[in-house]
Amino acid sequence: MACNVAKFLWPRFSGNRSLLCQFCVRSNFNGHHKRSYSSDSDSTCDVTVVGGGIVGLASARELSLRRPDLSITVLEKEKEISMHQTGHNSGVIHAGIYYKPGSLKAKLCVEGLDLLYKYCDEQHVPYKRVGKLIVAVDKEELGRLDDLYKRALKNGCTVSMVEGKDIKQIEPHCKGLKAIHSPLTGIVDYSVVTQAYGKEFQARGGNIQTNFCVNKFSENTSSSHPVSTHSEHGSNIVNSRYVIVCGGLYSDRLAAISGAESLPKIVPFRGDYLVLKPEKTHLVNGNIYPVPDPRFPFLGVHFTPRMNGDIWLGPNAILAFKREGYNFTDFNLKDLSEALMFSGLRKLVFRNLTAGFDELYRVMNKNAQLGKLQRFIPNLTINDVTRGPSGVRAQALDADGNLVDDFIFDSGKGSIGKRMLHVRNAPSPAATSSLAIAKMIADEVENRFQL
Repeated sequence: MACNVAKFLWPRFSGNRSLLCQFCVRSNFNGHHKRSYSSDSDSTCDVTVVGGGIVGLASARELSLRRPDLSITVLEKEKEISMHQTGHNSGVIHAGIYYKPGSLKAKLCVEGLDLLYKYCDEQHVPYKRVGKLIVAVDKEELGRLDDLYKRALKNGCTVSMVEGKDIKQIEPHCKGLKAIHSPLTGIVDYSVVTQAYGKEFQARGGNIQTNFCVNKFSENTSSSHPVSTHSEHGSNIVNSRYVIVCGGLYSDRLAAISGAESLPKIVPFRGDYLVLKPEKTHLVNGNIYPVPDPRFPFLGVHFTPRMNGDIWLGPNAILAFKREGYNFTDFNLKDLSEALMFSGLRKLVFRNLTAGFDELYRVMNKNAQLGKLQRFIPNLTINDVTRGPSGVRAQALDADGNLVDDFIFDSGKGSIGKRMLHVRNAPSPAATSSLAIAKMIADEVENRFQL
């Protein structure tokens, strides 16, 4: 990639970075966040964090723990924090099985899982360690399952191989030839986790501003707080020494307005779930996942328990017509035209035409989705399921249509660019890894900006 972008390998990153003022939310964290603005139209802080999702709040929290002398502001465009990817997350606490040994994703996930469980215990955030089965149902999947098991062991995951006859001891209604069992995989409500991060951040003096939609970065005349972050509403400006941008679905656009490279491009993919009816939730105990097929870019349908007792089934993966389009009819001309004009998306689609049509067909036909699920639980019927929620994934693509599969950071250009750090890509399992990611971001902030 010919852009000034670095993968999340900090010692080798040569670009400029800046911290974004973090969004401040005044809240009692019972699930409702009250809007909080500074009384001045121009406010100042040491560090601004843009984005009130789980990565932004985790980073703000970590920096406030290390440097209580810094004033930090988080800016969130919605009326509450964690409303988009964080709030529409499947809620799985991943164990780090799938990722290439030695990769940053693998290391951060394994570390993040341990940190997250400890944090939830300390802060009394509810979770369930329900476990996970990755099930091979066809003989052709057995080789890939064995390779995945070896990968999990190299990553330091706690896993065991389960023979077909023993699968029913874990999941009585599931069938398969063989499976990997991950007992440490869990579930949690990541919105509640993010609220806990925010509450702790505020208790340490941090500020969260909601309803602050960033549309511009500029240089101001102040030598001590030279980076101005502007709201689209015009009158609200936050001046800071450094800015960190954790923009999720808008990370590429926020990078572009500070002069950073256009790639990687964010393309929104919507995932639609079915839900087991309440009287059928006994069919599933924990997470049930397929063996990944390397021919396809996405994982495939799986069974996911939720903290409220629901069981989600899915998702599919189709292009969303709007970056925050959680319904099939949600449409935004700018978002859609921008995606369709991107050559990387067209290349991805052409390479996966058959799979793409299959995904689209399953959106329209509930029975087709059911057929995929019945490979694992044969006695599941169409009367057992109903349509459920959807989420939108901020998928980063390069110019060749490859899914960008690791963390990427970038900086802007010019005099303020060296004071900005853009989190361009934070792929799954970013929620699981949020505390580990935050530590690395804080390390880089301290080193680069001599804080």
